[in-house]
Amino acid sequence: QVQLVESGGGLVQAGGSLRLSCAASGWTLSSGAVGWFRQAPGKERDVVAAISRSGDNTYYADSVKGRFTISRDNAKNTLYLQLNSLKPEDTALYYCAARIKYGFSSSYYIKDYEYTYWGQGTQVTVSS
Repeated sequence: QVQLVESGGGLVQAGGSLRLSCAASGWTLSSGAVGWFRQAPGKERDVVAAISRSGDNTYYADSVKGRFTISRDNAKNTLYLQLNSLKPEDTALYYCAARIKYGFSSSYYIKDYEYTYWGQGTQVTVSS
């Protein structure tokens, strides 16, 4: 059974930093593309960052480019999202997602329906 467990969220002041982690079990993260999404109250769930199975290609939403960094530690089977220069508009529930469907190793995916497994989410709240 595949499980994704996020951690690292919390309350932080604007300008601060957080590092989110997503620990995987029952599946090897490097076997597929993975990504981070977020959902604010009353809004749709949108992609924040994604990384290809090969790890060579990454995607960032325009709103987080230059501030967030996605990375993967294959030895720990864990996905990370480093959040720097946080803004109040970054406040949301952050989810990690894993795709186990076949795809090109260099492809990343930015639509939530393209992913197979989801974590339960970790809350990030940024105060002004």
